[in-house]
Amino acid sequence: MSQAALLYPILGLISWTFVMWLWMYVTRIPAMQKAQIDVKELSRTGAPLILPPEVARVADNYNHLHEQPTIFYALVLCAAMLGAVDSIQVILAWAYVGVRVVHSLVQATGNVIIVRFGLFAVGSLVLLTLLLRTIYMAL
Repeated sequence: MSQAALLYPILGLISWTFVMWLWMYVTRIPAMQKAQIDVKELSRTGAPLILPPEVARVADNYNHLHEQPTIFYALVLCAAMLGAVDSIQVILAWAYVGVRVVHSLVQATGNVIIVRFGLFAVGSLVLLTLLLRTIYMAL
């Protein structure tokens, strides 16, 4: 299996991050206009931007996509560079992407914390498995 097969999940998660970026602005800008928020005043005073929960959750998720997934990006690149690539590694990488997409949808819509936590835990275990397999295969 080629190293490139392991890189496609990176492109998938980056693409999803831009979907959430678009969703964030499609909801945030109208909410700010409706609340008549003065952006210049916010930047001058440093006051927090307070938006309705359904808008804030989307922005929160966008920020979360720049946290743990950075480990995913580095790990997948390392695995590809070390030649630690097989069908299981590719499946694990896509599984991580799938879990992050579902995590985003849960957080951005109903935000059921126990479900979101479960998804985060599953994603973390997938990432840990990918790490351990990468180390083993690279030795």
